[in-house]
Amino acid sequence: MNVDDQLAESIKTGRTERLDWLVEGAAVETIAASLAAMANTFGGMLLLGVSLNNAVLGVRDPAAVIDRVLQAALAIEPALIIPLPVTAQVAGKTVIVARIPPGMPHVYSFDGRFLVRQGVDNKPLKPRDLRRLLIQRGEVSFETEVVYGASLDDIDWNRAKAYAANLPGETSPETALLRRACIVRHEGRLRPTNAGILLFGKEPQRFLRGAAITAVRFAGETMSDSFNREDITGTLPDQIRRAETFLHDHLRKGVSIGKTMARAESYEYPMEAARELVVNAVAHRDYSISGDEIRLFLFRDRLEVTSPGGLPGPVTIDNIKDERFSRNPVIVQVLSDMGFIERLGYGVDRVIALMREVRLRDPEFAETAGGFRVMLFNQTIEPPPPPESPHDTQPRFDGTYQGLAINPRQEAALIYLHAPGTTRITNSDLQGLCPDVHPETIRRDLADLVTKDILRKMGEKRGSYYILKSDIVT
Repeated sequence: MNVDDQLAESIKTGRTERLDWLVEGAAVETIAASLAAMANTFGGMLLLGVSLNNAVLGVRDPAAVIDRVLQAALAIEPALIIPLPVTAQVAGKTVIVARIPPGMPHVYSFDGRFLVRQGVDNKPLKPRDLRRLLIQRGEVSFETEVVYGASLDDIDWNRAKAYAANLPGETSPETALLRRACIVRHEGRLRPTNAGILLFGKEPQRFLRGAAITAVRFAGETMSDSFNREDITGTLPDQIRRAETFLHDHLRKGVSIGKTMARAESYEYPMEAARELVVNAVAHRDYSISGDEIRLFLFRDRLEVTSPGGLPGPVTIDNIKDERFSRNPVIVQVLSDMGFIERLGYGVDRVIALMREVRLRDPEFAETAGGFRVMLFNQTIEPPPPPESPHDTQPRFDGTYQGLAINPRQEAALIYLHAPGTTRITNSDLQGLCPDVHPETIRRDLADLVTKDILRKMGEKRGSYYILKSDIVT
């Protein structure tokens, strides 16, 4: 179906949020209102030469209509820069097509009104929604606003001192935070900004509710009552570190144990790809939204990172790999100074490359009702070759055992116990399988398997060991 036929079908379907039309003689003011509303929402297409009852009337003077559309675009504040309108043939008649790209860089007003599309109508923005759109488009910076009720006493100056010490040259903590707009002079005294509290505050969530990460490992492919959850708060650098620890603890590993007890493992997703998504979410989310946190959800088949707020500025799903725009340039700069983030990009290309290196599907991106979501899937692009013999594989439990959620270390213990000729496991055995894990964590993991009625503890103190309860002969 060619473009003209597609337009004809769209007109038959009717007007939508992203498609509208006017008759040839529509006033410049009417055209400008529709253009501004689409630019402030998701973009779209405005046709000239179609009546409101879907009848294609056409235009008699295409050049004059195109000129009137351009006049309307220039009458908007700031001037709306769009592709030159073009002609199209629909039902044998000429119509004018004006396209408004998604992700426009400004917030546009006409005749003092800020309009958006709601269904097929152009509606004025409410003050709260206008402020949010201004923040999303970078016209107003939430991160550099002064925090109501906060003072310099709410800054952790030990953190600020450590940060300043790593900057080039000799810089005092106060000067470093002033230069980065983490504190500003307000009404004659220095006050913390939202960025300052998020990055260096003693209790960030006291002032910015929702500035946190909810991390959950679910047992299956959907949300259920079987899960492990951690609510991650604190400063943004601390949140990134704790989220990375959560990933290390809860991403499944492919564990192979040979006759010599040699251990080889790999995470179900490239750790750098998962970490990149968390860092990006922390750096680029909309912190003006106080009723929602970043959500890091691990399912049996996928990893999801959902950020409050839509994509910033001109960034869209279609151009996310190429477009560069930061909602929070101060936060991005400081996290870059600390070595957490590459300042010039979102890391999307890097995530895609890392997934492809291990033959996993490309990430999927989706805009939700209140935010933006990235999904990684642990299915390979092509099925791996079959093993040469049944003895070349180890069992996998995919995060569950007998319907109960287990973490990757517990899975390693159960794989070990299911190996031919193995009937018991000790704390030392599991420590050998997971050498980077603290012994107390190992002890708790085995005790949890006993609590879940999967293992039975035998013996006492140094002589204790664990066996599968199913192996007990009654």
